[in-house]
Amino acid sequence: MRNVKDLIPSATSGNHVAVAEPVTAPRAIDQGTASVVNKLFVELQSIFPAWKQAWPNDEALTAAKKSWIKGFMAAGINTIEQIRFGIEQCRKSGGDFAPSVGRFIRWCEPTPEMMGLPDAAKAYREACRIAHPAADRTGVHAAVYHAACETGFYELASLPEERSRKLFDRNYAITVRMVMTGEPLREIPLALPETVTVCTPEVGLAAIAALRAKVKA
Repeated sequence: MRNVKDLIPSATSGNHVAVAEPVTAPRAIDQGTASVVNKLFVELQSIFPAWKQAWPNDEALTAAKKSWIKGFMAAGINTIEQIRFGIEQCRKSGGDFAPSVGRFIRWCEPTPEMMGLPDAAKAYREACRIAHPAADRTGVHAAVYHAACETGFYELASLPEERSRKLFDRNYAITVRMVMTGEPLREIPLALPETVTVCTPEVGLAAIAALRAKVKA
């Protein structure tokens, strides 16, 4: 019987060919993100009096900035406008110690209320209401209408609440981020007129007959 060792090529064998592992080039530091982090740390140092507990010297401060730059690049944060919500939450926190980069990134995600939008629960109820074809959509917030369209009026009207709410919440969260970045939303169509004239073949034939009668007269 062959020994297990015989089935494994020796690493020291002359016939052994080492396969070089692919080397991934380090991701270049985004200068815009670096600039944002530098400005942010000035704010953090002014907000949190105990910041030296985390960054006691220049070496620790530089290492922290590098870590935050990597975190921001991964999260796609590279402008002051994107972090203003996070800075606002820092001021509201009332703590002495600066947050971790992960917590700060979460703080950068604005709630609908911070954007002047209905909260998720209210938005969902409104979306379900306007899902009916005859519903009056006057006064509905454009963000709610957009998220409702992305979810689907049929889905909102027919799916169980657990499923439709999950779909809507996801789309509403995306819509809130669109509002934050200034992306255009789907426009709410104008309301239908109070009276609608329906043209059927019979109506059309009657109108033609009436015109012919006038011509003969």
